[in-house]
Amino acid sequence: MKKKVIAVALAACFAVSFAACGSKSGEAASAVSEAASAVSEAASEAASAVSEAASAVSEAVADVVVMSHEEYVAAPVDSLVCVETYVQAKQSWWQDTASVYCQSEDGAYFLYSMPCSEEEFNTDLAIGNKIRVTGYKSEWSGEVEITDATYEVIEGETFVAEPVDVTALLGTEELNAHQNELVSFTGLTVADKGDGAAFLYKWDGSGVQGDDLYFDVTDAAGNTYSFTVESYLCGADTEVYQTVENLKVGDVVDMTGFLYWYEGPNPHITSVTVK
Repeated sequence: MKKKVIAVALAACFAVSFAACGSKSGEAASAVSEAASAVSEAASEAASAVSEAASAVSEAVADVVVMSHEEYVAAPVDSLVCVETYVQAKQSWWQDTASVYCQSEDGAYFLYSMPCSEEEFNTDLAIGNKIRVTGYKSEWSGEVEITDATYEVIEGETFVAEPVDVTALLGTEELNAHQNELVSFTGLTVADKGDGAAFLYKWDGSGVQGDDLYFDVTDAAGNTYSFTVESYLCGADTEVYQTVENLKVGDVVDMTGFLYWYEGPNPHITSVTVK
C-alpha cells in the first residue's frame, strides 16, 4: 500500500509540473485541476494507509495478552506468546543476547538468546526480578523455549522458586510437565560412565576441564539417567562443578537443578550433595 500511495503522489507531482509548463492557459487550468484532484486522492489514500497501519499495530498489541503457564503450554509452536515470570538463573550472556531460566508460581520458562546488553543482564535480570516477556514459542530437540523475545522489568515484585522433588517421576511422561523448573533429585547412585569414571568432560569424554560435565545416576530400580553440569551456567570455579569432578562410582547423591530437555530429560545440575 505504501508503494501505491507513493505512485499516486508522483503522478500528482507530474501533473502539476505539466500544468506549469502548458502553453495555453485553458490547458494549464485543466491540468492544474487534474493535479489538485490527484493530490487530494493521494492525500486521502495516504491518510487511509496510516489509519490502516495504526489499526494493524493496535490489533497486534491487543492480541498479545499475558498468558498463564497453562495457556502458554497450550499455545502452538511458533505462535506469539506473552508471559510474566521471574528470573531464576542466568545461563549465559553472549554478543548482546541472554539465555535465562525463569519461573512463576504456576510453571517455568527458558528464554533463549534474548537481546540484552551486558549492563541489562547484570541489573534488569537480577535473580528474583519480575519481567514481562513477549516472543515466539519454539521447540528444539524437545526443549520448549521462548525465542526472538523482548522483555520489560515489572517493579515491586520478586519470587525465587523452591525446588520440587521429581525423583519419583524419572522415566515417566509426567516429568515433562516440570520442564525448565527448578527441581531436585534425591537418593540416586553415581554410575560408571566408562572405565570406572564417574563423569566425562563433554558427552563423549573428548573435552577438558571447563567443558560441560556429564555423569550418570541410577535409581532404586536400577534405571540409569544422564545429568549435566552445564559450564555456561556453572563453570569450573563453582562448587557443583568441583563436587562432580570428585565424585566416585557408587556415591549416593542429592541434587538440585533446572529440568532442561534434549531428546529427553537433560537436567542442568546446580547443586550436588554426597550423602
